[in-house]
Amino acid sequence: MTDPLVISAGEMQINELIEAINEGRRVVVRTEFLGSEHEVTLRHDGETYYCDTPARLHKHSSEAEMRECLRQQGYASTDSAEN
Repeated sequence: MTDPLVISAGEMQINELIEAINEGRRVVVRTEFLGSEHEVTLRHDGETYYCDTPARLHKHSSEAEMRECLRQQGYASTDSAEN
């Protein structure tokens, strides 16, 4: 198994994250919440997209839903061409 790609929130654009996830890579996003650092693992099993947070596992049935999650949660930087 490939080592996960570890990044800080906002370090990559949405398209870059989606591409890595669709290639089968796990992406670990380090983010700050309430003054402490947390890690969120993003992955795709070929059918479902997952955002595994410290509090719960979010599931998304489409790439569009995953993109919206990445945008809303601030895990990726956005570019007007990605909207």
